[in-house]
Amino acid sequence: MIKSRWKIGAVLSLCLLLTSCDHNNAPAVTQNTAVAPNTSEVIMPSAVPITVPTAAIDSPSNEASITYEVTRKAAKEKADFLTTVYGTNSVQYAIIDHGNIVVSGQSGKNDEKGQKPLTKDTMYGIGSTSKMFTAVAIMQLVDRGKIDLDTSVVQYIPEFTMKDERYKQITPRMLLNHSSGLNGSSFTDAFLFEDNDTYAHDTLLKQLAGQTLKADPGAYSVYCNDGFTLAEILVERVSGIDFTSYIHRYITKPLGMANTETPLDSPDSAKMAGLYYPTYIGQLPNQPVNVIGTGGIYSTAEDLARFSQIFTGGAEEVLSGKSAAAMAQDEYKTTLWPDDADRSFEYGLGWDSVNLYPFSEYGMKALTKGGDTPLIHSSLVVLPEQDIAAAVVTSGGSSTYDQLLANEILLQALKEKGTIAEFKPEKSYGAPVKAEMSKSMLQYSGIYGAYIGTFNIDITEGGVMSVTSEQLPGNPAQIYEYSADGTFKSADGNVMISFVTKENGRTYLWIRQYVSVPGLGQTALSEYNAEKLQPQDLPTKTKKAWMQRDGKKYYLLNEKYTSIVYLVLPPTQLNVSKQLPGYVLDKRITSPNTAVSELQIPGMNGRDLSGLTFFTQEGVEYLDQGGRILVNEDAVKPINFAKKSIVTIPSSGYARWYTISDKDGGKTIKVNMSSNASFAVYDTKGTCIYFSVIGGKDQVVLPGGGSIVFAGDAGTKFEISAQ
Repeated sequence: MIKSRWKIGAVLSLCLLLTSCDHNNAPAVTQNTAVAPNTSEVIMPSAVPITVPTAAIDSPSNEASITYEVTRKAAKEKADFLTTVYGTNSVQYAIIDHGNIVVSGQSGKNDEKGQKPLTKDTMYGIGSTSKMFTAVAIMQLVDRGKIDLDTSVVQYIPEFTMKDERYKQITPRMLLNHSSGLNGSSFTDAFLFEDNDTYAHDTLLKQLAGQTLKADPGAYSVYCNDGFTLAEILVERVSGIDFTSYIHRYITKPLGMANTETPLDSPDSAKMAGLYYPTYIGQLPNQPVNVIGTGGIYSTAEDLARFSQIFTGGAEEVLSGKSAAAMAQDEYKTTLWPDDADRSFEYGLGWDSVNLYPFSEYGMKALTKGGDTPLIHSSLVVLPEQDIAAAVVTSGGSSTYDQLLANEILLQALKEKGTIAEFKPEKSYGAPVKAEMSKSMLQYSGIYGAYIGTFNIDITEGGVMSVTSEQLPGNPAQIYEYSADGTFKSADGNVMISFVTKENGRTYLWIRQYVSVPGLGQTALSEYNAEKLQPQDLPTKTKKAWMQRDGKKYYLLNEKYTSIVYLVLPPTQLNVSKQLPGYVLDKRITSPNTAVSELQIPGMNGRDLSGLTFFTQEGVEYLDQGGRILVNEDAVKPINFAKKSIVTIPSSGYARWYTISDKDGGKTIKVNMSSNASFAVYDTKGTCIYFSVIGGKDQVVLPGGGSIVFAGDAGTKFEISAQ
């Protein structure tokens, strides 16, 4: 649901977990990029199962002359490459051709002790690829006359309301093509270890009720997780049954997807792929994603391959050919979208792309959806006209790697079948051709913002453009040269940059890029990467208030004790922009206690926008960011580790944070607590070195200068002994 493909800058937004569900966070400008290791009760008739003999599904293609041996070998080699070179823990892959699973395999490690080998039935979380199940469910209800794609969502969910009256214009179509105008990702308590708490789903309508829209509904498509959680609720309201029951009755059972479940099925952890995190030693517990329609489904590569039959004409009992075709239409082309170019994002209904490169080079229509959470990744690539598809799921890695692997093994299969004669060469925009630059180009120098931060673009009269990130000051400047075609290019010709001013008066940085990943092929990017921001003068009182916060850390308080956030997200550091007066990251300061993000960028870099609101209670400053509550570091004091200490969670339920003094560094602690509680310990860099939910040892050595957090239900007591 959620992924970070090419990413620049330290991120204030906690929604990067769906750097998670969020799928496919696109890059800010980067040169020679290496991919980052991004109710109404309506009871439906029973679904009609598709009767395909098991032997036909799991046997080689009926085309006897095709053995797929070359493809199997190539798939195994590239999967091994992912696990040995690119840091993926494990990978599972499958190809389905005309309804038959013709290639299937796996690579890498599963459990830490090596006692549970990977099999074709090992289940993985698929992250945002889950959105395709939600889209199919909506389209099934369209087929049955229960939903009209272009009728207001309010007609189906009367209690859906927002502060912004424009919400009444949001339609089911806009939820599926990311053009609803909703801000992004409401993920409080969505990512939990071994905990299927439905809080994030159950409270979405309440959270939306306090929000405004970031754009007119339908104006442009920008990746939005909340739109699919709302679509999940829409399915439940119209069908009269919960989403998990719905997809089993109408999708997984008819398609014979025996290894596809949701957190509410309480799947057997022994059947799940082993999970690991790069900075933490040891295997992690299973991690449910509790926004199921957005990113919470578990599946296998073979089951996802079977799911693809909906889009290749092999499952019209599940979804009509008309609706499947409608999902594959261009849904992204509004006036606020870059001109045609090779790219990996061209939204359909649910799909990330309905014209995926490099298959466009072969004259083939290709559909794709990928997904990422901090721990798992997936990609489904479907060629509907060729009736063939590939699915890849992984523990670790990224959905970009998964998509590239799927692309490569599909192309190999097409070549082995004789559908294509040879592989197309990789592409480039060509090295810059030196030319005199018009002085009018100098106007594009300035500060540009995206949801991940800001960067400075400096253009000289000699036609050299340098790009630096304020959030990564130690990184070298990226250099591009003006070329005779009126663009700026990288020296190797793989990156081409233009500037575009649209009808809305905003100026965008348009980046087109070919990214080659050794051993895994090439992908393409074309997007408005960022928009130009204008500095503003602040009143003295406002400026003073923000400068007092500059450089301060803020600690998250209201995430559940089982949350993965305690493992993967360090304290948030707030830095007022030095390059762009009146801003903090992309957010414009609007008062002594508020800042808002006003970006309007289609695609990926205008996603997950949330404002900042500070408030004070009993002399302590708190930060509300999109429903997440954080506390100023000034309120986080050293804990006094006596031989016996007690920490109690207050009536608010907020977590208790403490710093660890140097004098307590090296002490060993043991914590007694109830089952509805946890604690985590961090080093001086904010890296989690122990999280009790993961466990593994009875005693913990404290790092001097680090921090410790205690989380649990209100009133929970922690008894701490130190020595």
